[in-house]
Amino acid sequence: MIFATRYFIAYVLDLILGDPEFFYHPVRVIGKLISFLEKKLYNFKNKKLTGGILVFLVLTITFGVSYVLAISKITEIFFLYTTLATKCLADEGKKIYEILKSNDIERAKREVSYLVSRDTGKMDEQQVIRSVVETIAENSVDGVIAPMFFAIVGSFFTYNDISLALPFAMTYKAINTIDSMLGYKNEKYIDFGMIGAKVDDVANFLPARIAGGVIIPIGAFILRMDYKNAWRIFLRDRLNHGSPNSGHGEAAFAGALGLQFGGKTSYFGKIYDKPTIGDKKRDFILDDIKNARKLLYISSGIGLIVFLILSQLIKVVL
Repeated sequence: MIFATRYFIAYVLDLILGDPEFFYHPVRVIGKLISFLEKKLYNFKNKKLTGGILVFLVLTITFGVSYVLAISKITEIFFLYTTLATKCLADEGKKIYEILKSNDIERAKREVSYLVSRDTGKMDEQQVIRSVVETIAENSVDGVIAPMFFAIVGSFFTYNDISLALPFAMTYKAINTIDSMLGYKNEKYIDFGMIGAKVDDVANFLPARIAGGVIIPIGAFILRMDYKNAWRIFLRDRLNHGSPNSGHGEAAFAGALGLQFGGKTSYFGKIYDKPTIGDKKRDFILDDIKNARKLLYISSGIGLIVFLILSQLIKVVL
């Protein structure tokens, strides 16, 4: 079975299964490993060094275990599926959409608090919707396009006739998990999480630009959204973000949906005036969540097609 077929099956499994509650997701295992190593390494004086040691250990262990899992094509397909988060991300949006539709704003705010680090207690409905749409936009890269990118890159390499697609994709997920757990610019993690955050910046550099500059605008075109504006806002506002990569996908989403992301946002009781992404042509409405989900799904499909076609063409040339 060629890799393109195996990866297509993994993609379909994600669309069908998502992230079932009964399944202990590999990212949670990686998170446990990070927490364990943090407890062992954090109290050393040179926190940049020990933070770097944590990154090395987590990535090495993840790569090694993933390589063993890739020996069987069945386990390779299954665990490749777990690196994708299209349905999981879309389902989170759908859940909050349904809650807001029933006018239960308090429950909606509680659910959003599980997705974002911003304060949700005083949010109104528009702020809840904005948080959900921004989350879908940002995570369309690190939850879908980036793991696809690394799986495809890994498929060009083998060791002892074992494809490195799964080790590449799962190691990317480990990088992303390290950043989400330790990559904060606060007193606790400014040094300890620095190397993890830098590695995440490097890993997302190409996927973020491919997603925002190519895949999402094509998705907007297919859905008859404003694909020209998606491209325009991507070019104009993609650097209006604290992260060097997160703004790329968000800018394309904001342009396609005709929305403005960013602005005043509360974190840990303090209001921050984040740079804006997109033009404020109108206020957020409930259907923006539905449209963001549609754009997420179509972009994931386009990403799959684009990456698989390119990989086959490159393999033919080589």
